[in-house]
Amino acid sequence: MRVTVVVPTYNERENLPVAVERLTALPVPDLHVLVVDDNSPDGTGEVADKLAAELPTVVSVLHRTEKDGLGRAYIAGITQALADGADVVIQMDADLSHPAEVIPAMLEKLNSEDVGVVLGSRYVPGGSTAEEWKWYRKALSAWANFYVNLILRLGVKDATAGFKAWKADTLRAIDVASIRSNGYSFQVEMNYRAIKRGYTIAEVPIRFEERTVGASKMSLKVQLESALMPWKLLFGRAV
Repeated sequence: MRVTVVVPTYNERENLPVAVERLTALPVPDLHVLVVDDNSPDGTGEVADKLAAELPTVVSVLHRTEKDGLGRAYIAGITQALADGADVVIQMDADLSHPAEVIPAMLEKLNSEDVGVVLGSRYVPGGSTAEEWKWYRKALSAWANFYVNLILRLGVKDATAGFKAWKADTLRAIDVASIRSNGYSFQVEMNYRAIKRGYTIAEVPIRFEERTVGASKMSLKVQLESALMPWKLLFGRAV
């Protein structure tokens, strides 16, 4: 089973080598890392190329010429991973907020149960958000999940999760290349499409960590799109 971890990057030169080290240390046969760099001005792309040269059978790099959002970067990476023959595609941030050591548990659940995708969830028993988060950030995250589920009835605890393991067949069925949403609403649309096409979403607990290096990519534009997307999905304008 070929497992490809898609890791979008923008200004993550210090975090990326650590993320790759954690991934390559996992007891997962035939694991590959696809770095999707959006022309990072801090030289992350060059760091990724160096890692690919050191680990040519494990790490590859997809260079994009512009930064046009997390969703577009993931679509490019997922499309490439499927074209390269991935049986499972994992979405994982480069900022070290997603615990790589949970991947074996995600893969076990994906392969042992009748599910199309497994989420690394902050809001199932055993999961948690970063202790460093202020109360209002925790409240905003909880509210976002309540809001999405209230509108779309997804039936998952962490509807906005970005740490996911997908079966390749599920990604093909939801036609991931046609998704138009961006930012964090991209995660919601992927979940919604999976459920609308009859797939089950499972969750495993994770402890979400706060980044220690670099800056968050969350912007007002991303927040507004995330607030509007559930309504667009509900009324059939985005699927």
